[in-house]
This record gives sequence, structure tokens and C-alpha cells, in this order.
Amino acid sequence: MPDIGASLREARMRARIDVAEIEAQTKIRAKYLRALENEEWDLLPGPTYVKSFLRTYAEALDLDAKLLVDEYKLRHERLSEVELQPINAAAPGRERRRQTPSLPPWFFIAVIFVGLIVALYLLGTTGDERADDATAPAPAPATTTTTTQATAPPPPQERPRPRVVRLRLEATGPVYVCLKAGDRTLVDGQTLQAGQRTRGFRSRRFRLTVGNNAVLLRINGRRRRLAPSSDPIGVEITPRRGLQPLSAAKRPVCR
Repeated sequence: MPDIGASLREARMRARIDVAEIEAQTKIRAKYLRALENEEWDLLPGPTYVKSFLRTYAEALDLDAKLLVDEYKLRHERLSEVELQPINAAAPGRERRRQTPSLPPWFFIAVIFVGLIVALYLLGTTGDERADDATAPAPAPATTTTTTQATAPPPPQERPRPRVVRLRLEATGPVYVCLKAGDRTLVDGQTLQAGQRTRGFRSRRFRLTVGNNAVLLRINGRRRRLAPSSDPIGVEITPRRGLQPLSAAKRPVCR
């Protein structure tokens, strides 16, 4: 497969995303992101951080994070000192055990004999105690009052809103599409047929005009459908406000 850094850089450039946008989305400093793209592993804090940063960066670019992490482990992780020791190396404890003189066989027989005597004695003592317990009157059950305090579950923590919108369009029928992000035109007035999909886009603000509602919007991995309409539809998509309708005057215009 291509180099790890080259795969990250090509995916970012193909999506037309700046390093600063990835830094804001992943909370990884830009110098570490560039170190990943250049495979300058010595500039990163350590192998554990490298794998964590690599996984987060790959997921942000819709790449196979596990494949890139496994490739890093295969190419760059070194075996630990324990793994590098020869298999036949004798442990110090083993050498000490070899130097310890062996005990005579009668010693082990004596230990077994003493153990049997102790076990028989303990069994006899336990049997007597059980007989005494059987003849003794049972104590009256104690009345205990237990109170349970209901603990309220902690309030759910609201997930932070993403700062960048990920958008992909899929036509469910013939539909005219004009898509813009800022001053950039991403889909320049194309007519998509049923089953056709655009590539994934990332931006902080999208403006979209479609000829009808025969289109499925995948926003940050979630599917959204437009309200039924035979007339052109205009919407704006942002991380904070989500999907908002646009008036006819504010709809983007393509060729």
C-alpha cells in the first residue's frame, strides 16, 4: 500500500481541506498533523500518541483507521527488549534452582504422612462442632430495617457540536443539483440520475439548490430528506443550525 503519510495527505487534498480545519476538528496540533503526513515519527510524543493521532486523523478523512494503524505497527514499531531476548537464554532463577541440592525421597514421604494426620484431625474436630451446632437452639432472627436511598442518575452530557459539516448527496431520482461552500462551487448545476452519489465534502457552511426533493442528504453520517416539492428547493447547512431553508433570493445559482 502507499506510504501512511502520503495516504493522509492525498485524502486531505482530495477533499480540499486545510490543515487548520483538521486541527480544529480533531484537536490535534497542526505540527503533529504535518509530522504524520511527512512520517516524521521522531517529532511526535511517542508510539502511543502516534497511533492515537493516526487513528483520529484517518477517521476525520473517512479512511480505514485500523489499516493505517496496523501498517504503522508493522513498519515502525520495534519489539520490546523482552521480545528481543534469545529463546534459549537461561533465567537467573533457573540457574539458582539448578545449584540447590535435591532433597532425599524419604523427606517427601514424611511430609505426606504428616499432612494426612493433620487432615484427619481437622475432619474430626469439624464433625464435633457440627454436632454441637445441631443440638443448640437456633437464635431468634434479628429484625433489621434497611433503608435504600434512591440515587438519581447523573444528567446526560450533551455531545459537543461538530465545527465542520460533512456532506454527501445521493439522488433517488433525476434531480438538478447546485452546491456551493463559501466562494467555491462544488457541484456546478449537474443533473444526477437515480443511484448517483457525489463525493464527500467538508465545510463550515453549505448552500444547496435542488430541482426537487428526489435527493438524500447524508449530513455528518445521518440521512436527511427534504420536504416533498415539485419546485426548486434551497437550503443552508451549518454545524450550529443544521438544515435551514433558503428563500428564492438567497439560493445559490449555477450554470
